[in-house]
Amino acid sequence: MRVKTPYIEALRKQQEDGEYTAKNSWESSKPPDRDLSPKKMSDSYHKVVLPLAQDPWLLDNYLNANGHIRLGTLFMDLDALSGIIAYKHTGESVTTVTAAVDRITINHPLKELCDLELSGQVTYATGRSSMEISLQVARVPNNGSKVLKEDVLMTCAFTMVSLDPSTKRPINIPSLQVDTENERRLYKLGENNYNAKKELSKTTLRKQTPNDQESDLIHAMWLKQLEYHDTNTSVHKPDNVVYMDSTRLYSSQIMQPQYRNRHNFMIFGGFLLKATFELAFCCAASFSHSRPTFLSLDPSTFDNPVPVGSVLYLTATVAYTDPPLVDIYAKSGDHKTSQFTKVQIRVDSKVRDIEHGRTKPTGQFNYTFLLEKSIKVMPRTYSEFMIWVDARRRVERVAAVMDDSEVAGDSSHGATRNGKRGMTE
Repeated sequence: MRVKTPYIEALRKQQEDGEYTAKNSWESSKPPDRDLSPKKMSDSYHKVVLPLAQDPWLLDNYLNANGHIRLGTLFMDLDALSGIIAYKHTGESVTTVTAAVDRITINHPLKELCDLELSGQVTYATGRSSMEISLQVARVPNNGSKVLKEDVLMTCAFTMVSLDPSTKRPINIPSLQVDTENERRLYKLGENNYNAKKELSKTTLRKQTPNDQESDLIHAMWLKQLEYHDTNTSVHKPDNVVYMDSTRLYSSQIMQPQYRNRHNFMIFGGFLLKATFELAFCCAASFSHSRPTFLSLDPSTFDNPVPVGSVLYLTATVAYTDPPLVDIYAKSGDHKTSQFTKVQIRVDSKVRDIEHGRTKPTGQFNYTFLLEKSIKVMPRTYSEFMIWVDARRRVERVAAVMDDSEVAGDSSHGATRNGKRGMTE
């Protein structure tokens, strides 16, 4: 179970205790009798089987209108599973939260309804507060045999952070003991991912201006925009070019306790994944007037918790299309019209406190879909150009990571660069 206490009991206890009094909030930041000795990867391994082919009523909770598996519901399960795995590694004396989803990719699309096996383990932990958890969704193998590579439907990686329950500050956790060659490979991939995120934080657009190539692309798109509005030319904006500001979709909803995490008063990350994914899908469908195919969730962050009872606001925007509208650095012969377009949808989330009206950002989620048509997005304002550049950088980084993983023989990243593997919602 995701939660251990009925909400009414947790609410009554909170009211009786006075909601974290100063005496309780600043007790020792070191929970008693914690074992910080290194743990094996296998110690945190956990799997769950969903008998979807055997239980029609269970399947009912996982189906979309077309009779296919609803991906948003699977994302909720994956986040819940990552929490179970994290607590097997850290123990129950800490508070563990989802900090980021580093990737979710489709390896082999599910073409028929079958039983699914969700499994994973901690694959990177240095002894500090964070850990990387690698998971996969696969068809349940026959007769208890091992899962084959072609049976793996989806792979993903979550970054979890452990906090002191009383001070809410990061707290050390056990490191990983790596024994086998495969464990060393998985650990190295996690280490590379961790270092890449540290380097990325130094080069964000808040800290570094667009480089020369990006500036040239921005200028070329600006010139193209002027050309579309110049009455002295015969050039008009093509029907398949859509301004970024017209692609936005919005949603707002009050956060109810049915989607709380195990700590009772915050919404669990899996619900946010489901909500942002489904809005991103709607945004891509509205943009293209077609049914998009999900390819991947690219690196996304949970910046702040979402309290039960608050209002969650989501904004989905078409941030980037590939092939792009303008690519002055493309090689000769690369400008052929493609019948497919990869589109990156950025979903920004913020939460508002109803009583005080305070608003704060809670995360940014980046989804990539495949469209069976040629369509482009065009930014117009400086802020939109920065969204476009940020998404373009992300596309290039993900492509580089997938190249590296293919060289290393890692299958956990999936293989979606060719745009031929994915699932629709």
